[in-house]
Amino acid sequence: MADVVRWVESQIPFNRVLGLEVTHIAPAGVTVEFVSRPELVGNVALGILHGGVISAALDLVGCMTALAGLLDTEDDLDPQEIAARFSRFGTIDLRIDFLRPGAGERFRAQGTPLRLGRRVSVVRMELHNDAGTMIASGVGTYITG
Repeated sequence: MADVVRWVESQIPFNRVLGLEVTHIAPAGVTVEFVSRPELVGNVALGILHGGVISAALDLVGCMTALAGLLDTEDDLDPQEIAARFSRFGTIDLRIDFLRPGAGERFRAQGTPLRLGRRVSVVRMELHNDAGTMIASGVGTYITG
């Protein structure tokens, strides 16, 4: 899993731009954190996150949660097989509910599996700010095989 986390953080350019860091990964869920910066702001007057940043963070945590679930059921895969499987992952559907403005300095996105399948997985995601306020929630459906 450590190799997968390093690959996601360092090899996917958009994740580097956003500063997304996987801080916890397990079959029961994944946590991704990032720090607000001027480049991520969508409303300059209020200094809040752009909705696309919120969506991208939730999408990554959803995809990583689906991957963690897959790896838990297929624990005999070597790193090359894991990378090959991950390269075939894709978002089928993503629904985001923006609950509050994205105000804060540090944000935490968490994913919880709802259904982990060999071909399709469904994940619930939430984004909280550093005060613990839920900013957004969502559900993502991912092709995993």
